[in-house]
Amino acid sequence: MSTDLTSPFPTAVDQILEIEKSRQIPLYAKRDIALVRGEGNYLFDSDGRKYLDAMSNYGIAVLGHAHPRYSAALTEQLTTLTTGHQSFGNDVRAAFLQELDTIVPESIRRSFVSNSGTEGIEAALKFARVFTGKTSIVALRRAYHGRTFGALSATADKKYREPFEPLPIPSTHVAFNDIEAVRAAVDDTTAAIILEPIQGEGGIHPTDVEFLQAIRELATERGIVLIADEIQSGFRTGDPFVSVAMGVVPDIIVTAKALANGFPIGLTLVTEAISASLPGGAHGSTFGGNPLAMRAGYETLRILREDGLYENAKALGAQIVERIEALQSPKVRAVRGRGFMLGIELKAKATPVLRGLQENGVLALPAGNLVIRLLPPMTWEQQQVDELIETLDKVLRDA
Repeated sequence: MSTDLTSPFPTAVDQILEIEKSRQIPLYAKRDIALVRGEGNYLFDSDGRKYLDAMSNYGIAVLGHAHPRYSAALTEQLTTLTTGHQSFGNDVRAAFLQELDTIVPESIRRSFVSNSGTEGIEAALKFARVFTGKTSIVALRRAYHGRTFGALSATADKKYREPFEPLPIPSTHVAFNDIEAVRAAVDDTTAAIILEPIQGEGGIHPTDVEFLQAIRELATERGIVLIADEIQSGFRTGDPFVSVAMGVVPDIIVTAKALANGFPIGLTLVTEAISASLPGGAHGSTFGGNPLAMRAGYETLRILREDGLYENAKALGAQIVERIEALQSPKVRAVRGRGFMLGIELKAKATPVLRGLQENGVLALPAGNLVIRLLPPMTWEQQQVDELIETLDKVLRDA
């Protein structure tokens, strides 16, 4: 137990967890540690124990923790201007939008900036309905698109949906990577097809290139908006957007998590035609696009590009897959993913392995009952890969 008499904050893990559990709505399954500090690719708990970060807080801390350049930029912005509604122009927002031009296809450069991924999805669904004049959506099984009411209509898992039904948007969920199932689900009421190029919460399942391209053709043929949810897959796979890297430009792309290295942000990118269909005042956000968030996004995008972190994610991600497969563990069924968005599917429940990793100083995530999800910072180097593989090998042998 750690006690720091000079700190204004609770310092003992049992005290921290007791306060949170007694005062928060019990919506989260708490782990038995309290994280209080981050440095580079590592996190530290309230007892001072060090952990290798293989989760980056559900995929957001792509630059790791306390990145010097990022931290300095936000500190500077805090002393300059932090709030600014989008009805006023702002220099930092303009620079952020220009930086986006380096990674976004020319046909999809109109943007709406919000505060989270689920807000970005809400905007996308509203925009699709206005543009098409239609009301329903087609999504995929295992899909996760958020938990606000509109986004929840697209999310597949019953545990999220059932307590809040009926949901506001008529939706049909069809088999993954099955283009004929998508064709059968589309009708004259379909406003949008929404999908994750790599399913995250659903178990790290990549879409087939042929499937994604066939959906693009179907959407164009039927006048349906194709929405790519790249909230989790954006940036960390080694490409800014997986769908574009697979040769498909959607009508709408939504991203969030990694875009500002942990600062709350959401981004909905749309075509010129969709933008032109929206009446003034049809949507908005008080906090969205504020100068502090824009500085966070601007610096994150610049660092990713200038420090070669896309290439780093591709190379080290491929190495992680190869080395896990080389372990030939009888407990591993498959390794899936791209770059630094990876899933290790086990033959038994993932919880004991996740617990073993944590006890041995590595923090990872589940993605369903059987999958260990790896979403490390894009700043990982060879040392962190070696630590992960050595620890995973030990835990798999002992579990």
